[in-house]
Amino acid sequence: MSIWSNLPFDILANIFSFLSPDSLARARSVCKNWHTCSKAYRIATTTTTSWFLALPIRNHGPHCYAHNPVIDKWHQLSLPIPSIRPIAPIGSLLLSRVTNSTTLQLGLCNPFTREFRHLPRLHVARTNPAVGVVTISESSNPNHNVRFPSFRVYVAGGMSEAAQGGGATYETKVEMYDSRFDTWRIVGSTPVEFAVRLTVWTPNENVCIGETLYWVTSARAYSVMGFDVGRNTWSELGVPMAEKLEFATLVPRNGALGLVGGTCGGTACIWELNEGDKWCLVDKVPLELGLRLLGGKSVKCVGNEDAICLYRDLGYGMVLCKKVVGEIMGRWEWVWVDGCGYTKGKQVYNCPIRGALVHPSLASSSLIF
Repeated sequence: MSIWSNLPFDILANIFSFLSPDSLARARSVCKNWHTCSKAYRIATTTTTSWFLALPIRNHGPHCYAHNPVIDKWHQLSLPIPSIRPIAPIGSLLLSRVTNSTTLQLGLCNPFTREFRHLPRLHVARTNPAVGVVTISESSNPNHNVRFPSFRVYVAGGMSEAAQGGGATYETKVEMYDSRFDTWRIVGSTPVEFAVRLTVWTPNENVCIGETLYWVTSARAYSVMGFDVGRNTWSELGVPMAEKLEFATLVPRNGALGLVGGTCGGTACIWELNEGDKWCLVDKVPLELGLRLLGGKSVKCVGNEDAICLYRDLGYGMVLCKKVVGEIMGRWEWVWVDGCGYTKGKQVYNCPIRGALVHPSLASSSLIF
């Protein structure tokens, strides 16, 4: 230990940068010297593999759970505030909704460092709108940070106070937040019929392909609503097996829009949207995994370009479809992941969750400070 304690901070910080977030968190607690080093230097520890974050839906204290897919291990993480709901990952940050607020209040969170920052309030206070995120490409900028990229948040639909006569009305204004200026502004409008559907039948989660944001409606028959942020135009797409699906979730897949849908009887499929707005079946959940997860229970799904995860609750287990690294491009494999039953030898009580896939990092972000 004496050799390590005598190392210069810059060398020690470089060594720390090779540790996974959970290992570095343990290293920080070894001694005061290591803790000071980890805080004094911008240690850009991150992994190329997404971690699954499980955030309890009901109030179970200010914490969540994270699954490290490299070593197949669950960890309990402390959250800066107890009541947040994940909306979308932004690099290594998580855009979240503060659930103890009646009207929409958004914040940025790094669950691995417990950093949190509220975004400014919208111009129009509204409840239950649809929220979408567009990452701003800055590849030509040498200072571009893939862990913490610039981004825009779009909010559409929701209920707001009526201008006359009191009561509430469906909101047709579209607002946009730009992280580079830290401000909201009104950028477009929504047809009333779309505003109703975005408010009543559309979850907060979205997928962005190019400059188009997509949401899937939860009212059967399922359908997909799209908003082209450049043209300020709305569109609607059909969904394969729309009237038969028990659940449907949009995911990005191979640079295109994907859809994961299935029934509680054990069948789940993945489609990709091709040219001409045609859905093409590209994969199915293996029968034995589907029966194990889907039989008679409600299923949720979250996905990114690296993985697709179908889950129920914290303790049950998940079906993970992950892209195979180093083999034929586009090949994916299906595996079962056990649920979180214990962390640090202590039993974890089962509870409903909402999931998110995040690339963890312990680096500090200027977007939060």
